Amino acid sequence: MSDSFLITLGVLAASAAGLWAWRRWHYRSFWLCLGYPLTAITVRFTWRKVALGCGLTKKRQRFWFTTVPGLVASTGVVRVKRKFQRIAVDTKPWMWFPLPTRYGWRVTLHLLEGQIPDDYAQVAERLAHSWGVHAVRVSSPRPGRVVLAATIRDPLVRVDRFPVSTELLKVTVGRLETGKPWIIDFRTVPHWLNAGATQSGKSNLANALIVGLSSQPVALVGFDLKGGVEFTPYGSRLSALATSRAECVGLLDDLVGLMVDRMTACRAAGARNIWQLPDDRRPVPVVVLVDELAELYLMADKSEKDEIAKTSTALLRVAQLGRAFGIYLFCCGQRIDSDLGPGVTALRAQCSGRICHRVNDPETATMTLGDLDPAALVSARAIASETPGVAIVASQDGQWYRARSFYVSEAAAEHAARMYADLTPSWTEITTGDHSAEVTDADLAQFLTPDSVVPEPRKG
Repeated sequence: MSDSFLITLGVLAASAAGLWAWRRWHYRSFWLCLGYPLTAITVRFTWRKVALGCGLTKKRQRFWFTTVPGLVASTGVVRVKRKFQRIAVDTKPWMWFPLPTRYGWRVTLHLLEGQIPDDYAQVAERLAHSWGVHAVRVSSPRPGRVVLAATIRDPLVRVDRFPVSTELLKVTVGRLETGKPWIIDFRTVPHWLNAGATQSGKSNLANALIVGLSSQPVALVGFDLKGGVEFTPYGSRLSALATSRAECVGLLDDLVGLMVDRMTACRAAGARNIWQLPDDRRPVPVVVLVDELAELYLMADKSEKDEIAKTSTALLRVAQLGRAFGIYLFCCGQRIDSDLGPGVTALRAQCSGRICHRVNDPETATMTLGDLDPAALVSARAIASETPGVAIVASQDGQWYRARSFYVSEAAAEHAARMYADLTPSWTEITTGDHSAEVTDADLAQFLTPDSVVPEPRKG
């Protein structure tokens, strides 16, 4: 071999190693400087073929000039004598130049006549395979436009922690597939339904909430139908804990009575909710954590029928009126199905926040996400058991996302509960009040009417 060949080979090997190291150790700069320009050009110049293959083109009549009697067009072979003719051609949607994002790119398209964003959502998987990316999400910022957001690699493989939120009733629990933090904000979405099988990450999410809320001036209340094995270690930060159905009935009665007291106080002050009260008169917010929701509705014999009916009615009443009076629900369960009774279905309708981890039965996924985008249901059923913490989340912006929670061990949650035990308000002091005030149907309607909902301040 000649010396020049060996030198060239060495330069190529060094360049390949340098590019590999650059991509491995500083992917963001590699993507912006080298990966994105090549990808953007490829996407822009392959768009016609991709749109045609995915059925996103439309037939339009165009005048065409030919110099031969036989013309090969997308519609077949057209044989005419004249050179200037009108033929049907496939027109692709207009595409702007792709813009880079942290984990891929996004591009805006102009819809053709008769198209809707759902036409693109239905072929999102085909688009992802055509461009060789991890996933393509479709959104519509305004009529006549769709935005394709492509993710080149799965950002949920490794989830790094975000800074802790300092706002009241807001907890950062993980990362969304877009790279943004996954935030549970009870002030915006007051009630949440969290479904997941064993080892799916459901309990880990509850641990993350306990760690995030322990340092805030809120009262935490637990319903643990596993005999207390889940929430008892965090008892130093819990204002109240129920570990049996009988205790749950009593605790729910306390919550309903607390709600009536706060309703009376708001009515006397002319306020729609506790956030309109003066700071010195505003009661402490209460976050209710419910584990194994199905146990509240399961009936072993007819003797439990009245108890279950009372529990279901009280929990539903808290869900209907709790937001205005600073009472928020986070309900967890392995199985959430309509077979548990109409009480579960009614409660589900009040929980606008939905989280679905890996589940064992499709009915639970349907119960949790069935009234959202059908694509969310498909994604929930595709969650692998090797990825604990991954879930489908209905976000406060009206969209659904894949997300993954940070790993929070039981030891970390116990440490946070002990560290902030001095912030635990006494349940006796919270519930002390006059429950004798009668609340009429008109009073309830005042707080249930959509017109009475007033935007709450963002800061605590």
